[in-house]
Amino acid sequence: MRSDTIKKGLERTPHRSLLRACGLTDVDMDKPFIGVANSFTEIVPGHIHLDKVANAVKKGITDAGGVAFEFNTMAICDGISMNHEGMRYSLASREIIADTVESMAMAHQFDALVLIPTCDKIVPGMLMAAARLDIPAIVVTGGPMLPGEFHGEPVDFINVSEGVGAVLAGKMSPEDLDELERCACPGAGSCAGLFTANTMACVTESLGMSLTGCATAHAVSQKKLDIAEASGRKIIKLLEENITPSMVMTQKAFENAVAADLALGGSTNTALHIPAIASELEDKGVKVNLDLFEEWSHKIPHLTAIRPSGSHRMLDLENAGGIPAVLKTLEDKLNVDVLTCTGKSLEENLADVEVLNTEVIHPLDDPIHEEGGIAVLKGNIAPKGSVIKQAAVDPNMFLHEGPAKVFDSEEECVDAITAGKIVEGDVVVIRYEGPKGGPGMREMLNPTSAISGMGLKSVALITDGRFSGGTRGPCIGHVSPEAMADGPLAAIRDGDIIKIDISNRKIDVLLDDAEIERRIKEAVKPDRKVKGWLSRYMKLATSADRGAILR
Repeated sequence: MRSDTIKKGLERTPHRSLLRACGLTDVDMDKPFIGVANSFTEIVPGHIHLDKVANAVKKGITDAGGVAFEFNTMAICDGISMNHEGMRYSLASREIIADTVESMAMAHQFDALVLIPTCDKIVPGMLMAAARLDIPAIVVTGGPMLPGEFHGEPVDFINVSEGVGAVLAGKMSPEDLDELERCACPGAGSCAGLFTANTMACVTESLGMSLTGCATAHAVSQKKLDIAEASGRKIIKLLEENITPSMVMTQKAFENAVAADLALGGSTNTALHIPAIASELEDKGVKVNLDLFEEWSHKIPHLTAIRPSGSHRMLDLENAGGIPAVLKTLEDKLNVDVLTCTGKSLEENLADVEVLNTEVIHPLDDPIHEEGGIAVLKGNIAPKGSVIKQAAVDPNMFLHEGPAKVFDSEEECVDAITAGKIVEGDVVVIRYEGPKGGPGMREMLNPTSAISGMGLKSVALITDGRFSGGTRGPCIGHVSPEAMADGPLAAIRDGDIIKIDISNRKIDVLLDDAEIERRIKEAVKPDRKVKGWLSRYMKLATSADRGAILR
């Protein structure tokens, strides 16, 4: 066992002395040491219950003959950090989380890991660490939040965000928004739609790194605690059989995860996180990029209309059979021979699975859309690609041409929207918000929610930043290369005509190459003065098309 490095032999007498200070006995010294990485915190709704989840995991580990050592990682709530300088830290925190788990596992020579994340950056950060360490590991995602209820209808966090725009447009009273604020988020869990946190939980289960049913087991359910305890027992079995993440997260498994993501119509943030996780396995022959998303988007239809792409929520998906039912529907299109953390193949896991509601999970012969939920657009604005959640776009906006209104920050754009300066037909451009430009590639939920809430139907938005999983409409993000790296977005000026053609995967500004090149050379970049960790991130972050990883 790896842990023998810190507990066996004469030279490790001082180490054992410290372990005894933690309460270990002679019997414990012969057991496997299992690290339990917990992202519990008291300011993130998706994480406020993870102490209970961790207790269940530790019980499972103890019952199976291991010694559990819980430690913590950070967790940022994207909703609370939205639309101010705090959002610059969100994506960057993914790297800190991966480094924290790696550091704790290596320093203390854990034999295996159980990882307990819930929200947006924490899930991929922990998966990156698991891939990097390649010791037996299993993930217990914290589960979705139940929807709230407002005037007899289910609601969630995005209803509140869009409610701000509705009040500004006179479509909702401040009193109703106040009531909505108080009931939309009723307790623990990741926001109730298929936003980034829940999308990443679904990706994790589809990758084979969580036990069957984990992704949609809700935060407040006994099922979640049962899965947590079972995961604690399972990690000992994975250790005994030496099943490591690189055996589970293979190229075929990543293709399955992308397929499931596209079928669900998940968050565009997965186009950052899945390549970032895969980058940790490059030496194993794994390669995931935007081209893979584009290839599979033509193979996999969109099968679920979950918020923000429709009216269903995660509770509906859970009641319809969850991710196992989605994978069962896609079975003929997947690589079902892959190994999963259950110790069985995906095919074996799906043997007895049934779809319980075909109105929630459509069959292949009756999809919501013929193509997958995410599309990759390229053109003279985005030579290396950009992403859009096409599943959440009105068909009338699949082809759009309009004048640009250009902003060099999210704040400038929000001020213009709330002042009524954006009108039907406009193409809003927010630049210098990419991985380096932001820095940190902030989510643009506030401007997109304001546009939706104000009822603007024919306004598109383009950015080298990114979007919340709750964003809907013709919103194109991850434009690569970004403006700060001399990408073409830096050349666009107010009034330039931009043409968006989602069906043909094109996004262009109606300028010739020579004019774009001349304008890029003349562009004046904002001087973003940042300190500490963000200054290092600004220097080391790669382009969005590479997952905004550090290199």
